[in-house]
Amino acid sequence: EVRLVESGGALVQPGGSLRLSCETSGFTFSLYAMKWFRQAPGKDFEWVSSIDYDNTTLYADSVKGRFTISRDNVKNTVFLQMNNLQTADTGMYYCFTDGGVKGQGTQVTVSS
Repeated sequence: EVRLVESGGALVQPGGSLRLSCETSGFTFSLYAMKWFRQAPGKDFEWVSSIDYDNTTLYADSVKGRFTISRDNVKNTVFLQMNNLQTADTGMYYCFTDGGVKGQGTQVTVSS
């Protein structure tokens, strides 16, 4: 069974930083791309970033230069380092497999 568990979300002030983690199990992690999405209250899912099996990375324009995605194929974990957080970054953050499986999410709230 594919399982994803996100963690690291918190309440943070504008300009602050957080590092999200997504621990995975149930599949050969190193062979697949992983993605981060977020969902603000009342809004659709928004793609944030992706990392391919070969560590090729992509970012949404809204987070480019502030967020960094990475992966640890030994720990089967994908990370999202978020710097200079803004109120518009508030939302539930989910990691997804390439096949569309997601975790339960972790809440990020950026507020003064």
